[in-house]
Amino acid sequence: MKLRLLSLVASSLLLAAGSTAFAQTKWDLPAAYSATNFHSENLVQFANDVDKASGGKLKITVHANASLFKAPEIKRAVQGGQAQAGEILLVNFQNEWQIFGTDGLPFLADSYDSAMKLYQAQKPVLEKKLGEQGMALLYAVAWPPQGIYAKKPINSAADLKGLKWRAYSPATARIAELVGAQPVTVQAAELSQALATGVVESTMTSGSTGVDSKLFEHFKFFFDTQAWVPKNAVIVNKAAFDALDAATKQAVLKAAADAEVRGWAASKRVNTASLDTLKANGMSIVTPSAALKADMKKIGGVMLKEWLDKAGPEGQALVDVYRK
Repeated sequence: MKLRLLSLVASSLLLAAGSTAFAQTKWDLPAAYSATNFHSENLVQFANDVDKASGGKLKITVHANASLFKAPEIKRAVQGGQAQAGEILLVNFQNEWQIFGTDGLPFLADSYDSAMKLYQAQKPVLEKKLGEQGMALLYAVAWPPQGIYAKKPINSAADLKGLKWRAYSPATARIAELVGAQPVTVQAAELSQALATGVVESTMTSGSTGVDSKLFEHFKFFFDTQAWVPKNAVIVNKAAFDALDAATKQAVLKAAADAEVRGWAASKRVNTASLDTLKANGMSIVTPSAALKADMKKIGGVMLKEWLDKAGPEGQALVDVYRK
């Protein structure tokens, strides 16, 4: 009897363990930026929050630094179910749909407040498009404002002519064309190597990326143009999300809402800290000259007109809502 009882207990424990293992869901979440980048750290906190709130039912593994998929591949991987969720830089996908590139238009939104206002205008159409593609938006977080890195003083757009300019999106490539620079497509994970080999001589990106990629080792100047405030969006495969039980879905949505608030606050802190770090490592943080500001605003006007021509009524409606 005792042996039979022990056998029944052991069988029950095995069944319980099997049931627990079956109930647990595992997601992969690829991201393009280094593990120490504030976006990546926010993703890890998001994953931990989901784990805790779901009672361990949903485990999300964050794959930073393009270790699972490269930046341009992440959206397709999520859409196709190769990864259940992922973080993308929206402006990377402007050629697919112009609205993805809204926050990469120079001087349309050039502060955190205006960037949030633009996000609120963009969000409904963004959610609709992602839904049509079998995905959903979990949250979005802004990068710090973008500035120009260079090895020499830049007093006007003419000083950028002929330089090998690192482009990471259609908008940054178009800026290069308009100033007469040579656009070279390089994603964040390959930037350090491109600089070390002389492939890139100038770039336009945030102070945060400047610190991550140690741009102070290659550039002497950072011109704080605050040209635009692009966003990373965390997206999820809709089928994967719909397969979760109601409580776990709620855990994901609550963790996502918290991550969005936390991420925007972190971006502001990182912006200040990054510029301090660049300066401490010998880089000159320069307020752009009136001529450079005027040149960049002119480029912004050209690009907005081009964008509206391509985006059509949908783009015009978005801009109208933003400017109300």
